[in-house]
Amino acid sequence: MPEVIKEGAQGKQLPSHAKVVIIGGGVVGCSILFHLAKFGWKDAVLLERDELTSGSSWHAAGQIHTISSDPNISRLQSYTIGLYKEIEELSGHSVGLHMTGGFYLASNKTWHDYLKRERSKARYMGLQQEWISPKELAERHPLIDPKHYYAALWDDQDGDLDPSGTTYAFAKAARTFGAQYFTHTPATKTEQRADGSWDVTTPKGVIIAEHVVNCGGLWAREVGHMGGLNLPVQPMEHHYLITEKIDEIANFGSRLPCGIDYEANIYFRQEREGMLLGTYEPVGVPWKVDGTPWTFGHELLPPNLEHIADRLELGFERIPALANAGIKDAINGPFTFGPDGNPMIGPVPGMTNYWCAVGVMAGFCQGGGVGLTMAEWMIDGEPSIDVWAMDVARFGKWATPDWGTVKSTENYERRFVMTFPNETLPKGRRQQTTALYDRLVAKGGRMGQSFGLEHVLWFADGPEDAHEDPTFERNRSHDYVARECAAVRSGVGGIEVANFAKHVIKGPGARDWLNTTMAGFIPKPGRMTLTPMLTEKGRLYGDLTVACLGEEHFMLFGSGAMQDAHSRFFAKTLPEDVEHTNETESWHGIALSGPKSRELLSRITREDVSADGMKFRDCRQTYVGGVPVVLNRISFSGELGFEIYCRPQYLIRLAEAIEEAGADLGYCWYGNRALMSLRLEKGWGAWGLEFRPDFNAVEAGMDVFINWKKDFVGKAATEAARDEGVGRKLVTLVIDTEIDVTLDEAVLVDGAAIGYITSGGYAHHVGKSMAMAYVASEHAAAGTVLDVEILGEMKRAEVQGAPVYDANGANMRA
Repeated sequence: MPEVIKEGAQGKQLPSHAKVVIIGGGVVGCSILFHLAKFGWKDAVLLERDELTSGSSWHAAGQIHTISSDPNISRLQSYTIGLYKEIEELSGHSVGLHMTGGFYLASNKTWHDYLKRERSKARYMGLQQEWISPKELAERHPLIDPKHYYAALWDDQDGDLDPSGTTYAFAKAARTFGAQYFTHTPATKTEQRADGSWDVTTPKGVIIAEHVVNCGGLWAREVGHMGGLNLPVQPMEHHYLITEKIDEIANFGSRLPCGIDYEANIYFRQEREGMLLGTYEPVGVPWKVDGTPWTFGHELLPPNLEHIADRLELGFERIPALANAGIKDAINGPFTFGPDGNPMIGPVPGMTNYWCAVGVMAGFCQGGGVGLTMAEWMIDGEPSIDVWAMDVARFGKWATPDWGTVKSTENYERRFVMTFPNETLPKGRRQQTTALYDRLVAKGGRMGQSFGLEHVLWFADGPEDAHEDPTFERNRSHDYVARECAAVRSGVGGIEVANFAKHVIKGPGARDWLNTTMAGFIPKPGRMTLTPMLTEKGRLYGDLTVACLGEEHFMLFGSGAMQDAHSRFFAKTLPEDVEHTNETESWHGIALSGPKSRELLSRITREDVSADGMKFRDCRQTYVGGVPVVLNRISFSGELGFEIYCRPQYLIRLAEAIEEAGADLGYCWYGNRALMSLRLEKGWGAWGLEFRPDFNAVEAGMDVFINWKKDFVGKAATEAARDEGVGRKLVTLVIDTEIDVTLDEAVLVDGAAIGYITSGGYAHHVGKSMAMAYVASEHAAAGTVLDVEILGEMKRAEVQGAPVYDANGANMRA
């Protein structure tokens, strides 16, 4: 068992004031303390209720690796591993690091394909991953029976460390920069002052802190409750075993590499002269659903080996020496999971100067990167890379504690179970629905979930037909999506648009504030514009459509997933004479698209919606289908189109009116997959894929929407990018392939990675496999031929110079 080290600042006087107070002394809290102090916030204090590592850090397995589903998390995991030597030298405290290298094992074709995709990502990320054969696998790890495996992916950065030693190394390294940590000093109350600072109460006194960071780990929920915050995280029971001495290990001559076997759902590494074997149970066991006791500390839970017997059997089959080894320790300790398995970090929307870094279940892989990101965010105002996959704002108020327990349990159970690009997970569904949910499901709608809201992915012939098998290849929805695309291109289709965000901005200062906050043009009453929203460093933080409904009344349409993140962004600069409300839940609606959409609309409104009566990018408050609406003439499909937004109670009546009026026009409901196919033909990017804070407006081609004559947030950085040039650009590709890309595949020239795919799929109307990608600027010219790696094979791709459909936008503006 890891050694419990007792050391702290008990003898020091608790300061009365601090720039930041971090609550929680696990590896994540100590990493944040270290990074803040290193980057200049010396006046940082960490409070720990017991000894450092007293939650889940001390009993962690300590295995480290770089692979993650999100590339930027992989980058931060690589950073974390590379940091350990630095903190060991700074602190003088050993982290017990063993850089053994490690492998990821594919025992069937599906997992082999998964690893091919990971290898492709590693190419453009600069991670050192390579294939090794089953024969070489057995040479590097003689306990493994190689007959079970297709192949293995090797990574030099993988290994293991001492969890307690690492946590203390972070804390001691932080102290070298002037930070302080106090053990046996629980935070018992957090209360905000009128100026936004916080009173943090402890048995030793009160600290007035400008910022508070919840790093509560097993107690994240309880620490959150002190500030009025309910976090959807859940501690889960987790088993691993440590064997007695195994002669093959003792006599091997060097430390064995670590490994992960996905199909067997096990991870393993050497532990002294034995082996550590861990697994994620197929039926997860949530621990202390009602709350973690404050008295819990350096304790373990009773092991239940029957609960993991099937996984142990697979482990013994694939590593035969384990079957004959005695079990020295059976560890069952709780650690905290989030709903999607990724951390929840950053400034909490709707709160002032309150931050969290919770649900970091892979703390020794990710703790250093989380600390770096949090310090950059707090000191510089934004992280250096896009960390949306970890941003606490990706979960709204709909992510209740009960929902969090359900989804965290599901994610725990699927830790080593692949989620395919087209796969929808079953638990925690129907958390949010619209009035049309039952109606669309009855019509064959296959539903997905975004920001907790159900929406249609594609339509089958009926409810019993709305199913698909997970795959990396084209699936059975392909022909159904083609049918929807054809309906939109040739007639008229409708898609629900409840999951678009709607922000209402009102007040005397609304136009001036928008002019500063948005980089683009702010429209006159009755008009709409598309505009980027940038950070101070010129990075994309939104692509928003601004509708002016009155001189002091604007409605902003954008990414539904980003609605809380954008609300948080607005709140930083909103003046007293401007009011912002997030009204996403208060406006649902339907978008009509296709050459017959105007005819359909004209049948259910008294408005003049002719080409002259309602021009492209006009907006107005009116009546459609007998209900009050906001009507916008705009379309993301590339066809003539209109977005019709109404209050939720009117949505069924609006849908009925549209269906009745469109019956003889061939009206067809369509889903998100068809929409994403149609936008590829126009070369239009989407938020979270092509547009996100990793890129600036010039790289993304969004600079064409900028009003350079005014001052706006991020202008200086964006002008510099424009004038000095950028090293990469967003391009559209047509690919010669039968298997479409999804995202993160490497783009190469002569075998060298020069970019990567951000999204793609099949463009049904033009009959081509397409993608969007960021590539080095010298390879971005129209006609350039590149290679895209798809499931390990190089496919020819050509850069497009214009949209492959309706290049001049005549249809949309008709």
